Amino acid sequence: MATDGQFEYESILCVKPEVNVYRIPPRTSNRAIRAADWKLDAPDWTGRMRVTARGKVAYVKLEDKVSGELFAQAPVDEYPGVAVETVSDSSRYFVLRIMDDNGVGETGN
Repeated sequence: MATDGQFEYESILCVKPEVNVYRIPPRTSNRAIRAADWKLDAPDWTGRMRVTARGKVAYVKLEDKVSGELFAQAPVDEYPGVAVETVSDSSRYFVLRIMDDNGVGETGN
C-alpha cells in the first residue's frame, strides 16, 4: 500500500504458536466478561496468533498453524479500545472483537 509515495511495510511484532479461541455468549448486561464463564476445556478453534503492524495500526491475526490460512483478524488502532478487551478474572485471557463476512462478533482468546 502506498501513502505519500512511500510503501508501508508490515512488521511482525509477536508470534504465539498455539492459542485457543472460544466463542463467547452475547452480553446480557454491562457487567465485565469473565473467562470462567467459557468452556475452557473445549476450545472452538486452535491455531497460531500473529500480531503485526502496518503504519499506526496493529493487527491480531489468527491463522491455521500448519497452512497459515487466515481464520480471523482484528485491527487494533488504539488500546484500550473496542478491538481488545480484558476479562475481569484473568490476565491470561482477553476478548478479541473480529469482523467476519456477516458482521462483528466477539471471540474469547
